[in-house]
Amino acid sequence: MEKITFVDLRKYDQSDFDRGKPGWFVLFWWLVQGVIFPLTLHPLNGIRCQILRLFGAKIGQGVIIRPTARFTYPWKVTIGDYSWIGDDVVFYSLDQITVGEHCVISQKTYLCTGTHDIKTPDFKLETAPIILEDGAWVATDCFVGPGVKIGTNAVIGARSSVFKSMPSGQVCMGSPCRPCYSRPMS
Repeated sequence: MEKITFVDLRKYDQSDFDRGKPGWFVLFWWLVQGVIFPLTLHPLNGIRCQILRLFGAKIGQGVIIRPTARFTYPWKVTIGDYSWIGDDVVFYSLDQITVGEHCVISQKTYLCTGTHDIKTPDFKLETAPIILEDGAWVATDCFVGPGVKIGTNAVIGARSSVFKSMPSGQVCMGSPCRPCYSRPMS
């Protein structure tokens, strides 16, 4: 019996995808991120923020970024004042990722702005921005997918998979993630 495969990766073409910077700049960033960024001492958040700014990220004041955080294209990232980015957080920033002020993105969370169209045999790349509004907390080991907006003061529970936008002021959890109850704010 012959297998017939719908997907034909020989037809994959991302020539219309715009990384936002020339190839040499991307490679230089990956070298800096692979060697210098993770070697910065743990309390030296200012140096990591400055490195990201040098590569085009918009980083507010008082931001804490752990040395093991990863940014695919920092020039597509904005992080507001006093936000915290935990260990092993990945900003897969094929599209814009905007983090508001006073947000927390806990360790091992993956913010993914890219996917592929399963309806086409050429596995077409699709991207969409991610937005975390002010005061949002994404707890440990979460996945946040393309096009998701997490509302002001929302909490995303540990190990949740967020495939659609979550409302402000709600504690949301699960896989798939869903609003469960109002966040206590007294």
